[in-house]
Amino acid sequence: MSQLGIESWIWYSLAIFITGCRYISRSLLFGSVWKLKIDDWIMLFAVATYTTLIITMNIVATENSNLLPPGFDISALTQDEVRRRQYGSKMVLVVEQMQILTIWTLKTTLLVMYYRLTEKLTENKAVTFLLGYIAVAFVVMEALYFAKWCRPFHDYWAVPTPNAQCSAATNHLITNAVFNISSDLIMLGIGLSLFIRSRLPAKRKVLLCCIFGLGIFVILAAILNKYYSFSHPFSVDWTFWYIREASTAMLVANMPFIWTLLRRMFHLGEF
Repeated sequence: MSQLGIESWIWYSLAIFITGCRYISRSLLFGSVWKLKIDDWIMLFAVATYTTLIITMNIVATENSNLLPPGFDISALTQDEVRRRQYGSKMVLVVEQMQILTIWTLKTTLLVMYYRLTEKLTENKAVTFLLGYIAVAFVVMEALYFAKWCRPFHDYWAVPTPNAQCSAATNHLITNAVFNISSDLIMLGIGLSLFIRSRLPAKRKVLLCCIFGLGIFVILAAILNKYYSFSHPFSVDWTFWYIREASTAMLVANMPFIWTLLRRMFHLGEF
């Protein structure tokens, strides 16, 4: 197994374990799995897209695509190699969509939680604004990806492709980075300010801030996956940071919900 394969499946095992603990904990809290809240059900969609991301990313790491280095002799490719590159390009497209769906679904689950926590607080307006912002960002980003940056759409996997945006996807990556990182920074600011000003004991404030502080690593991973996509487009470095961003985001979105399970296991008090 490749280094990416080893790391990605370790991340996946940890993320799915914590997600499973979330559902056990929430079922214990509410008394039944059928009483789970809307963000718990949304999380199931994130699990599906995250799983698909891990599988397809491991395929992408072993396949070539239509992103060709300067001076590449396209005439030297056999028909079989062209077909393999077309397949690899389609997998890159799937990876990009699964990454987007995973990250934006996880943002939604966290903001639903924030909305409940701030329902009678002034921060609720900021949460509502951010929910609208990520919704608009998602629509704009996907509309540009599917209808603007690469036309006709099948040029995303054409070998060779006449449009650099169909292979390097520079405009899409910039758009994604702006919306993704800005919304993460706003979300992190809302979450940390909320918990710092809460009446929880200092130790529990620190614990919550550490959990949500993992969001800083999510932002760093988002920056680095775009950095490597731009600076080392022909290496596999960007694939590691895609996995790290999505996996850490899974942990951040699920860890705050496992307290009931920990309380039952270790006889802890109410949080």
